[in-house]
Amino acid sequence: MVDITHKNNTLRKAIASAIVTVSKQETIDMIINKSIPKGDVLEFSRVAGLFAVKKTSEVIPDCHPLPVEYTHIRHHIEGLTIKIEVEVHTIYKTGVEVEAMHGAAITALTLYDMLKPIDKGIEVSSIKLETKTGGKSDAKNNSEITLNCVVIVCSDTISAGQNVDTSGKYLVNKLEEMGCKMMHFDIIPDEVERIRAKVQHFSDVGADLLIFVGGTGLSERDVTPQAISPLIDVEVPGIMERLRSYGQDRMPYAMFSRGIAGFIKGTLVITLPGSQGAVKDAVQALFPQIFHVFKVRDGYRHE
Repeated sequence: MVDITHKNNTLRKAIASAIVTVSKQETIDMIINKSIPKGDVLEFSRVAGLFAVKKTSEVIPDCHPLPVEYTHIRHHIEGLTIKIEVEVHTIYKTGVEVEAMHGAAITALTLYDMLKPIDKGIEVSSIKLETKTGGKSDAKNNSEITLNCVVIVCSDTISAGQNVDTSGKYLVNKLEEMGCKMMHFDIIPDEVERIRAKVQHFSDVGADLLIFVGGTGLSERDVTPQAISPLIDVEVPGIMERLRSYGQDRMPYAMFSRGIAGFIKGTLVITLPGSQGAVKDAVQALFPQIFHVFKVRDGYRHE
């Protein structure tokens, strides 16, 4: 199966449908009157669909087992047509569209099986996904907003040429892939005044997003949080709460990060750990959801 361990748990929903068409009105009348010899076909098919949703991963090899939090199966009769709708919800790392479609298919086949003794002209058709929500597809950056971004790597050894930066460059590439405009990239030593000078300059010139990479740990030279904290106008604690929670699920030492985030003037400042693995986690945990803050930023500025 595809590796989904890097994904976030989010509320995911899907609605799928299937069409069952009978050949005569008598069949529809018997369904409504619950006089089909095999029993109440709508209720039988609904139960079958519920089982199908829950057992999808057992019959479709690449589907992940997931917690099905809600399933609702609806039948709509119009003329000689029965439209089946299957709605499924979960809070998980991957979507439930296949579960909804599998449920619709089995609901339709159960109708077919129960009705075929009295109607030889039944057809099953148009099994399809109607809608799905949840995951990163619902958190796209607004294409009309051009974000001016700055990435600053804080490291004594990298700034002295003793090590090579990979984390900062990785982050720059990912931000550009997401449509951000890079205003500036720099590498500076772990010095409070150098860090504050960068913050003050880029908040003055109107950077939208300023990300510091490195200096959030517990060594004596990790000074990024204490350099930036006094400058923050409005802290946004949920950003780091989310990042530490995501990291803690994957690596126990994530709890030692002292990263902070918040607005300085109109600039959102985020501080990340320095390792490339931690930066990759940050991209998965925070983006593109973080871009939502820029849709409400004007309101923030006028409060």
